[in-house]
Amino acid sequence: MSEQVRVSTLVGRTLAKLGVGHVFGVVGSGNFDVTSTLMESGVPFTAARHEGGAATMADAYTRMSGKVGVVTTHQGCGLTNAITGVGEAAKSRTPMIVLTADTQAAAIRSNFKIDQDALARSVGAVAERIHSPATAVADTVRAFRTAVNERRTVVLSLPLDVQSGAAADEVGAVVAPQPLKVRPDAAAVEQLGALIAAAERPVFVAGRGGRAAREEILELARHAGALVATSAVANGLFNGDSHNLGISGGFSSPLTAELISGADLIVGWGCALNMWTMRHGRLISAGAKVVQIDVEDAALGANRPISLGVLGDAALTASDVLSALQDVQTEPAGKYRTEANALAIKQGSRWRDVETPDLSTATSIDPRVLTRELDTMLPTERIVAVDSGNFMGYPSQYLAVPDEFGFCFTQAFQAIGLGLYTAIGAAVAQPNRLPVLGAGDGGFLMGISELETAARLKLPLVCIVYNDAAYGAEVHHFASQHSPEELSSVVFPDTDIAAIARGFGAHGVTVRTVADLDAVRPWIAAYEAGTQDRPLVIDAKIASDGGSWWLAEAFQGH
Repeated sequence: MSEQVRVSTLVGRTLAKLGVGHVFGVVGSGNFDVTSTLMESGVPFTAARHEGGAATMADAYTRMSGKVGVVTTHQGCGLTNAITGVGEAAKSRTPMIVLTADTQAAAIRSNFKIDQDALARSVGAVAERIHSPATAVADTVRAFRTAVNERRTVVLSLPLDVQSGAAADEVGAVVAPQPLKVRPDAAAVEQLGALIAAAERPVFVAGRGGRAAREEILELARHAGALVATSAVANGLFNGDSHNLGISGGFSSPLTAELISGADLIVGWGCALNMWTMRHGRLISAGAKVVQIDVEDAALGANRPISLGVLGDAALTASDVLSALQDVQTEPAGKYRTEANALAIKQGSRWRDVETPDLSTATSIDPRVLTRELDTMLPTERIVAVDSGNFMGYPSQYLAVPDEFGFCFTQAFQAIGLGLYTAIGAAVAQPNRLPVLGAGDGGFLMGISELETAARLKLPLVCIVYNDAAYGAEVHHFASQHSPEELSSVVFPDTDIAAIARGFGAHGVTVRTVADLDAVRPWIAAYEAGTQDRPLVIDAKIASDGGSWWLAEAFQGH
């Protein structure tokens, strides 16, 4: 006869057996037992200072590790605290588990009582729950399968009365699901091959769904004569390719935008081709054909009219199309992959290589100069996380990353304040890389409680705070319409963020000039020697850019 165990124990053991990678959370009475079980089962746990921080840490961890992350919360208010991070993960299709306690069905007067299922669905997550002791294992496996196979964020509710029940320990029979890959239809492969063969200036743009298909997409691009680019979330995927344009969209350099807009065929590989990636459609020329490849039918043509939609895995689709092309065209086509384009891309595909005026003053540093200098100073084996705000194009385009696991971009919900959480989760996922955060003063101060978490974990994390003492995006967006007095709601007194950072146990440096960056060098030296165990916060007092180049693009969608 099987051993009888508590349902909370059964759920924790099942998730551990299924292979979840790491748990982040704030522990209360409702999720204490299940969290303890996960830890006892060998799943590492990171205690956050706020559930919102924990949710985004789990999201970033999942994106950067390839394993399913878990955020665990108390019932009711614990889940509502986490909901912005849960919404970001859901909108990004992050395969993540939100393991939350819930009130008993009969506790209709409980202070913690909310409709957790409706709340989860309202932000795009999938609502699941443990229905009874007898179904606990099956309910948990179903939630995990949904997360992995459908690339969904799943909120798994554990009612307190069900948690305390007993059930047979059936965890030994649990088998972790293997995601199935969808092979494209032969007719769709033939159609896509014909479009590629007919194109003279093809461009391939890979998104999140193309991150596991680098080699297959590149092999096809080289045969087809196509340039390659990525959406922001897949930044770094095509590093090392001579015809890699970098990020497509609002962050694009002038050269990148020019070459994409000159394409007569744009193929999106697991890429939504949304307003951010295509600059509200302006990167698509009037006569260009547009193709989308995705594993979800609803994604095809969701953001703009397309010439062809292919339902299939990006890697399998690229391989099948290449085989079809090689049957009729044995030699690679030159087309857009010319030596002249390769040279131009090498010289101008990144903003840091584009000459710009230095806006620095005696008391403030141009954010482009700041980021260019730090890109040179900081170790290249890094993982960059970016918060949201006027500044965000600078770390995204000026800080080089080694590959697609070197850039974590939690921007689907466009919430500011997620950057520090993102950096911590990414650092846990990639412990052998230097974590670097780019954040504005507004977003950094929103999430600053988790600086204690970074210090407690002894993370050698570099936080670059682009401090303009304002919500810069709003200042620049509304400046032409309102007087300085009317902008007081988004302008603040200068804050000594470096001093606050030291109070959390981090190193804090104030930077107003390039010379001030010399104070960063001892920290870097300790990191390179393997002895650095404290975060570094660079409080950079930045000069006004009058509104960053990407901001004009972004606000057109507001």
